[in-house]
Amino acid sequence: MEESEGRLSKPVAVIACIAMTLFYVAILYAPTLILRLPPPQSYENFMIRRFICAAVCSVASVIFCALVLPITSGEASYSFGVYGIRSDHFWQAMVFPLFLTSLMYAGSLMLKSMLLVNKWKEHRHQEGEPLLGCIKSTLLSLPGQMSSVASNVLFWRNFIVAPVTEELVFRACMIPLLLCGGFKAYNAIFLCPTFFSLAHLNHMMEIYSRHNYSLLKASLVVGLQLGYTVVFGSYASFLFIRTGNIVAPLVAHAFCNYMGLPVLFEHGKDVGKDIVHGINRNDSPKGKDLLV
Repeated sequence: MEESEGRLSKPVAVIACIAMTLFYVAILYAPTLILRLPPPQSYENFMIRRFICAAVCSVASVIFCALVLPITSGEASYSFGVYGIRSDHFWQAMVFPLFLTSLMYAGSLMLKSMLLVNKWKEHRHQEGEPLLGCIKSTLLSLPGQMSSVASNVLFWRNFIVAPVTEELVFRACMIPLLLCGGFKAYNAIFLCPTFFSLAHLNHMMEIYSRHNYSLLKASLVVGLQLGYTVVFGSYASFLFIRTGNIVAPLVAHAFCNYMGLPVLFEHGKDVGKDIVHGINRNDSPKGKDLLV
């Protein structure tokens, strides 16, 4: 993606990004605070409400950017291309970022592979089934497992709704605004994640109460969470600018949601283990999504 001429002023571009950030966070609370709907009866209903809110925010952000950005061409392909929605080089935009992202998780992938092999060995020892038979039974059970996963609301949150809506708003909409505002590409790579990171401050009170009202623990969790979102946001912004395709950061986002934080230590006593596990388990989906 090439830098655009600064037809927007930098303050206008920044204010527009701040407005979209506030709107994305605020709309998540709209059903109860603005529409005065009754509390959801289940966690699934709660998440479905947030899915709808995030989708509305994404569509509104795209329309808002279309009105603000100086798009002169009326061709649909050009307009969608501004947001990185394009069909050319689709597989390259999917495979290369996925491979690059997996390098950051070399330790985690190795650990998962070893656990899988050990599980197969244990199953073979208990059942007396050869390794090929274990692999075959695992493959045969995949359709049922995939059907079960696809009906899980957490699957839709972590791998579909959160990556799509957040990448549309915080990458596909904000980066063109910043580039058109006269910011250099490297400025946009580090500025855009700032909005993405600050949007997570809405979790502060929830995290504070979850950690028995310990300001120190809550601050450590929020600090690590914000730092992680800045790092990931910079990486996702780089992928978007480098490829010009929304698929690249979207795939990386979904993959990171699946992997969680990289394995940095062995299981056991560790000062930061509770903080890291808190982010991965409760405080935010894999530490960086807003749909919680």
